[in-house]
Amino acid sequence: MISLNSVIFNGMDATRIDVQVQLANGFAKPEFNIIGLADRAVKESAERIRNVLSALNLALPPKRLTVNLSPADVEKSGSHFDLPILCGILCAIGILPEDRLSKYLILGEVGLNGAIVRTDAVLPAGVWAKNNGLGLICPGPQWAEARLSSHDDILAPHHVLELINHFNGTSPLQFPDAPSAPDADVKHNIDMADVHGQAAAKRALEIAAAGGHAMLMVGPPGSGKTMLASRLPTIMPEMSAEEILETSIIYSIAGQLDNKSLVSTRPFRSVHHTSSPVALAGGSSDARPGEISLAHNGVLFLDELPEFNRATLEILRQPMESGKILISRARRNATYPARFQLIAAMNPCPCGHLGNAAMSCSRAPRCAEAYQNKISGPLLDRIDLHVDVDAVNPWEMKNNDNTPRETSEQIRARVVAARNRQIARQGHVNATLDGPELERVACLSDDLTEFLNTAAEKMGMSARGYNRIKRLARTIADLRGSDDIEMADLAEALSYRPINRGKYGVK
Repeated sequence: MISLNSVIFNGMDATRIDVQVQLANGFAKPEFNIIGLADRAVKESAERIRNVLSALNLALPPKRLTVNLSPADVEKSGSHFDLPILCGILCAIGILPEDRLSKYLILGEVGLNGAIVRTDAVLPAGVWAKNNGLGLICPGPQWAEARLSSHDDILAPHHVLELINHFNGTSPLQFPDAPSAPDADVKHNIDMADVHGQAAAKRALEIAAAGGHAMLMVGPPGSGKTMLASRLPTIMPEMSAEEILETSIIYSIAGQLDNKSLVSTRPFRSVHHTSSPVALAGGSSDARPGEISLAHNGVLFLDELPEFNRATLEILRQPMESGKILISRARRNATYPARFQLIAAMNPCPCGHLGNAAMSCSRAPRCAEAYQNKISGPLLDRIDLHVDVDAVNPWEMKNNDNTPRETSEQIRARVVAARNRQIARQGHVNATLDGPELERVACLSDDLTEFLNTAAEKMGMSARGYNRIKRLARTIADLRGSDDIEMADLAEALSYRPINRGKYGVK
């Protein structure tokens, strides 16, 4: 019996699959069966492999051929099992050496002509193989993605014949060159200096970037909410090597990784309000990552927040607290990281002109109340900064006095300094502070505690909201470069958590 290695990913974790091939005598013609809990793509491998063998002028022996995919209780899905199954058969009929192939992790889809074509999750497979002492055999078109894992034992054939010739010694495959490293000095084609006015919103974005806080912008159409949100990544710190690899693995599993580079810039995922819960959280039959995982270590932007289905928005509540998402399906569970920074935007009412006497509808403010109540209180309670974004008058767009506006680079310097203080002090950003650590890091004097308690009582603040004010004040103090939280820091933090849902008087 021949046994080779493949792998299937459940979230960020992998399950090792043994591809066991056995030939049994006593049959007048070939009989080919694939057994094990598998989807249609795996079952169809038998027909694809028959055609590949025919294209190679090889014939199955008159024996019963059984391919067992173990463990039996794990559902195998995807076409990446084609290549390990084919390699197992070629070992069983003496074309390939079992002793050498058994030292490799094998994955890849095989075309009817024997070409080895692209498949998902090559990068995490390379990382897993390296950590488990195995070499990697993957599709030739994905050699660069495989090399991003820093593995030093990779074979990347474009055709099955290349693999056969390599192990027969007639034409050894060359070890793929390492792709060029991503540029550490990330250049953005947008800048915060492009935004006219909106000093209060820019300040709130700076605080959000410094502490990793969630933020909601409320304002009329055309006030610049989307423009501001899209520039948040330009003021955020560069990704660490660990963040780059972790984010790239998620994109590889989702089949969205650029073949020759890692994800070296912070993701910015702008999700349309018609997106389904599965698109946001992840799922489908193979439990793929959704938008909240693709935004990991970056920004998840939800424009027109009340237009989202309420059940879809409620999915965000648990990942915002835990930084991960568990996807449960009938035959598979997958856990993906989802430490994203939520930035949301909305109009104050359906028409967007509440408060403008010349343009608002006759149903105001009742229509605004119904519109804003589409968003649940528990979700709003998890958003640290609530900011009103006023419209900018057209005649104010021109910079008449030629006063230079702050660039993203200037703002990012302050953000990086504040982040470095947080990492040195507690090892993570302030948005994730909790429990005794929060009490130690965001310690308030007696006067400040009394002030916050009074404000919390008047504002009807929950215990979660109370702690979020302390985290926000801690970030504001870090931007000042101070170890102590002062009254001005606490007052500014409270200004971002209004008593109602904005200046428009909607309770």
